Amino acid sequence: MGYLRFLIDNRLFLLAGFLLTFTSSFGQTYFISLFAGDIKAAFALSDGAWGGIYSLGTTLSAITMVWAGVLTDRFRIRQLSLWVMVLLAAACLSMAVVPNAIFLVLVIYALRLTGQGMMSQLGAVAMSRWFVAARGRAISLASMGFAAGQALLPVIFVALFAVLNWRALWVVAAVCTLVLIPVMQILLRRERTPQSMAEDVQTFGMQGRHWTRRDLLRHPLFYLMIPLILGPGAWGTALFFQQVHLTEVKGWSLVSFVALMPLYTVASIATTFLSGWAVDRFGVSRVLPLQLLPFGVSFVVLAYADTIFMAGVGMVIFGIGQGLHGTGATAFWAVYYGTRHLGAIKAVAAALMVFGSAIGPGITGVLIDFGVDFPQQMLPIALFYFGGAMLALVGVRRYGRHLPSDGA
Repeated sequence: MGYLRFLIDNRLFLLAGFLLTFTSSFGQTYFISLFAGDIKAAFALSDGAWGGIYSLGTTLSAITMVWAGVLTDRFRIRQLSLWVMVLLAAACLSMAVVPNAIFLVLVIYALRLTGQGMMSQLGAVAMSRWFVAARGRAISLASMGFAAGQALLPVIFVALFAVLNWRALWVVAAVCTLVLIPVMQILLRRERTPQSMAEDVQTFGMQGRHWTRRDLLRHPLFYLMIPLILGPGAWGTALFFQQVHLTEVKGWSLVSFVALMPLYTVASIATTFLSGWAVDRFGVSRVLPLQLLPFGVSFVVLAYADTIFMAGVGMVIFGIGQGLHGTGATAFWAVYYGTRHLGAIKAVAAALMVFGSAIGPGITGVLIDFGVDFPQQMLPIALFYFGGAMLALVGVRRYGRHLPSDGA
């Protein structure tokens, strides 16, 4: 089945997945970081202090995700998305009125948990459960929500800075979230049966069985995959979080750098479609080890970039990595560990990803305060990506042979 026919036949469910991932934007670093300069000025924060607050709030949300993510095994997406989106809108309104740096930690916690954490979890689990044979294509199409958010929202909100102050813009974000709630409820009036309630459509993982979260934590493959899970979250988040600092060090305008986001998004979208097809055609085992390599190359390019043109080249390569990661990493959990306990298993991965997005800004912010600017940090980060790719390759080659024949 081609992409177009697949899209037409499953349009309601795919649009629901798209909106879930798109709405996560209001809790993603690339969106929150747009307000970094205003937040630091409002509360007299240094780069390290702002990074520390962001890391603390995000770490708390990562801890919460370990149990909150399990809710996707117990409730339908229609029910759960309603409450998560209400809480996300409340978090956006809280940012609009946050009075001091102490409460800022709690607001960041709420935004990261409901936005980056739970909305992303809902989108990933829904696509992995609702689709089996076309799982790669479903994930890639739903992931367009991430791409659309990254392409559109920074440009729109940076433009709105000319007419609205930063607090008012968070009210706009809350309104956008609330408007999407009834749309989501309409799309999921006839939601597909959750996998946990449909024994006949479950898919098995390694050794022909469904793995529990306890089994996952006892298996060596999970630990080999930790750099692959942490890396994009930690250092990709740091890239967007430190974009104001990066443009200052490089001598670029923030508007010029933000204008590169559509290029990054086009590369991400194209690669997402390609990787979705590749996962369905060749299997996740062959796609997964490749996904960290473009990240590493992009950081090398950005480290040495001295013009906005070369920054664009680096962001395009980064987008290629993002496209590979969005599909391959999401499909991996269902293929290798089965779908019966997918919510609990994916919650561990989501918590690690969120934790990575906590330590990235924190580490880079502290190093900046100590005089090591972000471009200087990029080469060691690139080495981390390359090392993670090697570990992932070892893992899938060692344990891929334990997969059922249709999963390999």
